Amino acid sequence: MRNELVAWRGTARQMWARLEQGNRRWAAGTSHRPRQDPERRKQVATSQAPYAVVLSCIDSRVPPEVVFDVGIGDLLVVRTAAHTLDSLGIAAVQYGPQDLRAPLVVVLGHQRCGAVTAAARALRGRETLPGELPHVVAALEPAYASSDGQVEPMVRAHILRTVSRLRADPLLYGAATVIGAYYSLDTGLVTRMA
Repeated sequence: MRNELVAWRGTARQMWARLEQGNRRWAAGTSHRPRQDPERRKQVATSQAPYAVVLSCIDSRVPPEVVFDVGIGDLLVVRTAAHTLDSLGIAAVQYGPQDLRAPLVVVLGHQRCGAVTAAARALRGRETLPGELPHVVAALEPAYASSDGQVEPMVRAHILRTVSRLRADPLLYGAATVIGAYYSLDTGLVTRMA
């Protein structure tokens, strides 16, 4: 069974192509829902070999396994509000390339992100959000400053800042390719960012 798991491996470029193909199926309404059956569950019950790590938002409209039309055990998914990172989030991302040998890390932001919208509103109005939410606002403040407080440019700026941060991480450098991507809620398509 371990060999079947490893068979999905390849280069980061090949893994991104696989994700793109799955996303195109999802957007077109022709999802295959591969490897989502009891047999696959049995295959991955004792080990895993995901081929990519996806750092994405907690937004309920953007489940990476569905958006990329992949199966159980294909992705290691790390989700936080607006894909913000703290030390635990970084450790979770590092786990994929370091321990599981995943060659690709995708930072996936999305259209009309609620966390980004709330942070922009708080920063614009100089409001303090309740609970632990000020940590999300603080993490998004650099993107806010570089985008004149507009939500969609802020989402894109934050994706690029997160990619830069992860590319500079000593445990990820050389262990995985880190790319940024943007998901359109309207079309269902994911586009890779330069």
